[in-house]
Amino acid sequence: MGMDSERLRPLLTARGPFASVYFEDSHDTQDAAAQLELRWRGLREQLEELGADESVTADMERAVMDVRPPVGRSGRGIVAGADGVILNEHLLRPTAASIVRLSKLPYVVPIVEHGVQALNYLLVTVDHTGADITVYVDGKPRSESVAAEDSDPQLRTDEAASKNLRAVADRVEELVADVGAEAVFVTGEVRSRSDFLATLPPQVAALVVELHIGARHSGHDFDEVRQAIEAELLKRRLAVIDDAAQRFTAEVGRQSGLAAEGLGPVCSGLRQGAVDTLIIGDIGEETVVADDELTTLAPTAEVLSEQGAAAARTLRADEALPMFAVSVGASLVRTDERIAPADGVGAVLRYAPTLH
Repeated sequence: MGMDSERLRPLLTARGPFASVYFEDSHDTQDAAAQLELRWRGLREQLEELGADESVTADMERAVMDVRPPVGRSGRGIVAGADGVILNEHLLRPTAASIVRLSKLPYVVPIVEHGVQALNYLLVTVDHTGADITVYVDGKPRSESVAAEDSDPQLRTDEAASKNLRAVADRVEELVADVGAEAVFVTGEVRSRSDFLATLPPQVAALVVELHIGARHSGHDFDEVRQAIEAELLKRRLAVIDDAAQRFTAEVGRQSGLAAEGLGPVCSGLRQGAVDTLIIGDIGEETVVADDELTTLAPTAEVLSEQGAAAARTLRADEALPMFAVSVGASLVRTDERIAPADGVGAVLRYAPTLH
């Protein structure tokens, strides 16, 4: 549920200061490469003005230039610490405007909002002679082809076809279980797809997303497939936001103590490790204070001293809260207009925290 904070954990042990840069890297014009270079030059100048280290900007430049260009509209997010690039993320949508920060903490909200949650999935291109299957685990592909063991020439074509499709269905079922696939994208001509779907056991069929892309050997476009997969990821993201919004609203309504909103209650939930999902709205320029080691945080120095800690630094809330959530293993959701928690921040809690 929400963005799994595992992905962001490497940021917790990295040394600051952190440069966080978000920009559009859409590749939908002829001069896209030149545009990207110009855009990066502007971003690098901003980083240098903010005081970013030469070695860090050089590292970031390599990260920007070495990526296979995306198709169509997209964005990129790069976060670097004192020792170089830590995250280099493709974003399903670019941020509304470029963002450049140099800060004590990394800024990850746009990754929560637009990043691609790694999805383990299968891509199955099927016809009546068998299938080509590509398994994607942690973004890495491996491919294989499947056909029935013995294509007995005596079999009528439709018998042979159903035997082939059964072999494919068995293999797909095995692979889904092996890699914990969360989706099975199926391409091929209409009849092959529907016959194949009819052969799958219900729990696998439930994972299928049909892509209306050409027949098996028509060399259909990898980019088309990728766009279809990203559309599915986007749909899932909206479902996650929906789910978080509903849980939050229900717990607030029940006054169950399992929802927190506003800087004070959310900081308190984070300090106690009670946050299951941090819901990030428009936090704006709000700040929080933390001790030197970043082991505890609060909305004000007074509240922090009640915790027995001295306020050593003032931090932007939109940087500190997400990183604190990562450190307690909470998941992160960037909400849209569905809910507007006080101070732009809310949380669904694992248990009702004790009040301080």
